[in-house]
Amino acid sequence: MRLADASTGFSWNPVTDLDGMWAYPFMVNAFRAGAIVAVLAGCVGWFMVLRRQSFAGHTLSVVGFPGAAGATLIGFSASAGYFGFCLAAAVVLAAVPRAGRPVDGSTGGGGGAVGGGAEAAVTGTIQAFLLGCGYLFVALYKGFLNGVDSLLFGSFLGITTDQVLVLLAVAAAALAVLALIGRPLLFASADPDVAAARGVPVGALNTVFLVLLGAAAAEVGQITGSLLVFALLVMPAATAQTLTARPAAGLALSVAIALAVTWTGLITAYYSPYPIGFYVSTFAFGAYVLARAGSLAVAYGRGRTGGHGRTGDSGPGQGREVLGAARVKAARVEAAR
Repeated sequence: MRLADASTGFSWNPVTDLDGMWAYPFMVNAFRAGAIVAVLAGCVGWFMVLRRQSFAGHTLSVVGFPGAAGATLIGFSASAGYFGFCLAAAVVLAAVPRAGRPVDGSTGGGGGAVGGGAEAAVTGTIQAFLLGCGYLFVALYKGFLNGVDSLLFGSFLGITTDQVLVLLAVAAAALAVLALIGRPLLFASADPDVAAARGVPVGALNTVFLVLLGAAAAEVGQITGSLLVFALLVMPAATAQTLTARPAAGLALSVAIALAVTWTGLITAYYSPYPIGFYVSTFAFGAYVLARAGSLAVAYGRGRTGGHGRTGDSGPGQGREVLGAARVKAARVEAAR
């Protein structure tokens, strides 16, 4: 049953519809929490996509499920479980060598085994094991079975003012740390070898960023559900990086897209019997498809008119390479300022 059935339903008058939704305290809290989560996810997700750590982000989002289930099993709040498991998993992942980085601590070249295989193996192992633990915790606490869908696919019902305050405090702290390490992290993300050669603490930055990513995954999971965290962590950031290679503009655009899809998803879910995670994912995916289609159309048009080199040089693959090169160049310039 739709929540709006008890009122007048969707009227196509934005003022009337918002007044109707915001007459309920839980909807006010949902919009507040959604805004907080979207801002944090837009910023952290932009760096995650740039650093190609989407697999790690997916693992951190999945472990929120056993965290919430386990916390409820032993009598704690689900929110504590989200943060506890996600942050602990982030610390474990930080101890694993990153893909393409030698395990002997060198910056490249010959010698030393590449840490990418270890990173993927440990990340996948943690993800599979903890997901299984989540289902075990649900089975042990049978009264929790009705909440599995909400944990996995999200719900905006029951968000309290205390939860909003916790989300705000964690997001403020995470964003403050991200602002503090932003420039060296950008440099280390664009070219870790050169950054390490210039004295940037690449390993320490990776650890701090994974902890921030864990905090973001824990926050987003409480809105979209553990399985759909990527809707806010990946798709707005990927869409923004498709549209612009400038770091500042990309971060702002990523946040704007995350806010738009979250609030649109909340409004749609209020008038629909389906979970919010579906709508947030759908709207975020639609934004990415439109951005990719527009980018490819522009690249094709420029190739046809000879705007960028020879005709046909700006196909889909070439467009991605041009975007990647421009992003790296912009990151180096921005970090050097």
